[in-house]
Amino acid sequence: MPTPLVESFPPSVLNTRLNEASGLPLHHLTAHPSANHSIRRDLTQEALELQNISTESSDRRLERSFTSADTSHLLSEPSEFDCDSDESQMTRKPRQPKDRPSSVASGGQNGHANGDMNSHVEMRRKHPSLDSPTQTAHLMSRESFTLDNEPPPTPHTPASDSSFFQLPAQDRRNFLLLVLLYFLQGIPMGLASGSVPFLLKSHLSYGQIGVFTLAAYPYSLKLLWSPIVDAVWSPRVGRRKSWILPIQTFSGIGMLYMGGRIKDMMIAAGAEDGSGVWTFTWWWFFLVFLCATQDIAVDGWALTLLSPQNLSYASTAQTVGLTAGQFLSYTVFLAFNSPDFANRWFRQNPSPEGVMTLGGYLTFWGWAYLVVTLGLAILKREEKTKDRDGILEVYKSMLGILKLRNIQSIIIIHLIAKIGFQANDAVTNLKLLDKGFSQEDMALTVLIDFPFEISLGYYAGRWSTTYPPIHVWCWAFIGRLIAAVFAQAVVMIFPKDGVQTWYLATVIVEHIFSTFMSTVMFVSISAFHAKIADPVIGGTYMTLLATVSNLGGTFPRFFILKLVDFFTSATCKPPSVPPADLKSDLITSSFSCVLEAEKHRCTDGGGTCVIERDGYYITNIVCVLIGIVTFWGYIRPAAKKLQALPLRAWRLIEGDTR
Repeated sequence: MPTPLVESFPPSVLNTRLNEASGLPLHHLTAHPSANHSIRRDLTQEALELQNISTESSDRRLERSFTSADTSHLLSEPSEFDCDSDESQMTRKPRQPKDRPSSVASGGQNGHANGDMNSHVEMRRKHPSLDSPTQTAHLMSRESFTLDNEPPPTPHTPASDSSFFQLPAQDRRNFLLLVLLYFLQGIPMGLASGSVPFLLKSHLSYGQIGVFTLAAYPYSLKLLWSPIVDAVWSPRVGRRKSWILPIQTFSGIGMLYMGGRIKDMMIAAGAEDGSGVWTFTWWWFFLVFLCATQDIAVDGWALTLLSPQNLSYASTAQTVGLTAGQFLSYTVFLAFNSPDFANRWFRQNPSPEGVMTLGGYLTFWGWAYLVVTLGLAILKREEKTKDRDGILEVYKSMLGILKLRNIQSIIIIHLIAKIGFQANDAVTNLKLLDKGFSQEDMALTVLIDFPFEISLGYYAGRWSTTYPPIHVWCWAFIGRLIAAVFAQAVVMIFPKDGVQTWYLATVIVEHIFSTFMSTVMFVSISAFHAKIADPVIGGTYMTLLATVSNLGGTFPRFFILKLVDFFTSATCKPPSVPPADLKSDLITSSFSCVLEAEKHRCTDGGGTCVIERDGYYITNIVCVLIGIVTFWGYIRPAAKKLQALPLRAWRLIEGDTR
């Protein structure tokens, strides 16, 4: 089945200010609310504590009128951060000064601020300093910084039962703005990763659709240019608006252009043996590249739009916005684009087109992009800042991380782990449509699966907290291999007399099981990434790991779809009696009809395309066998060894990134 929203997009924000030293905020690379909430609540707490440390540092510099004896006494006191050399990990031991209240946030459980992280996401800092120049400079660069007022009260992360309406009015407005911006990103991504491949099936073969999957690559590679987005901007326009305004403008213009020509572009993509698919792919690649770049800017803006004590709402905004945008462009659009659905529910006289066409949909959202961009430019003022991130330092941090042997091992695991279920993720739904499963039934299947994916993801998050995340990931790996075999069985028993209720229910069950296993894998590996990431360069570290994980599910798809065509054998048989309603020249001799264009020429000429060997079955079996061999031969033992390593094995040695 197609990869669910958690992997096709990126599936929530993992932003944090823990990586100020590296100069790169941790950008969105995930999209599931369960993993998202668990990780962000811990990262938000650490970010709040760092801001308190910066405020306390400024106060202390104003109060340094100590005598030498007092200074010696202070230096002899235990450090707030003690290093346990036996366990090789930092543990925090807060002091309680007599003259000052503690700056460590306290609160309840379930990941809220309480001074000690009570989840598997462990946040430790190397070489901490209360007078950190980096943290102090970042605080003082903000426009709202002042020493004239009393220090603000210690911020608390919102309680689990806090309501949106309990937020300050400004935070509510900024929250809705973030939802809108993330929603707009989800519109083209839902089309590129969901709807368009289905619509192309009538024009292109599996291998040619594999070429189109290259359009989704920018979201898996955006780490390569994210430091540039963070470092280059205009002070007059604003750090984030300098990127968001022009990107949304170009996106809107691109969608308007494609909206007026998309029908001819899809026909041209299948012409000349499908060679036109490259031009069609580059247009979508450009649009997805703009969305990925905007995602970087919006992720960074989310950290300053919301007040520190409400930062955890940024992940909620992204989850709601992106999921809604993708859901609208995938499930809802497919349903309303289906002629069968429109003729059944909205028309008395049948029509060959649905209520909503791809061209009209792109045109509408192209204008919506431009209107929102104009309103954002006029109505929203961005807070000024003097803080600038260093591009070179971030790239040095990436290189230092890549030199770690453990990182090299986990990269290999990520790049080969998803091969076992690539045929199921990329081809199963297309094969169902090829056999006669209607677009309306497919939209209904995805619609029913969606709430299950969200609700069952809650348990995936709990399991990743209760059990070692790699163990959960291994269980889900086996589950996805089983789901791939189950999916092939469902395709093989497709009824010859059309889809019936029992078969539709079987497809829905298979789809739910497949996407649930995928969600569990995603949530558990995200938890493992958060556990091992070095907080000193947390943004770079986590983004690199998530990028490699996403790339492992993206790059094999092109080759898998090519293999389906390679293993398929189909021959066009000429008719014994020429039909009266020929749509093209009469077929008089046999020829291969593997490619979609040849299949159409066969049927239009009165011939019958007979599939002698279905490449989907062979490719899926090969993928599952590769998954079994690699899992028990390398992935499982290597992953468990990585989980057993102490945290110091994942840390950069001082000087490696400088």
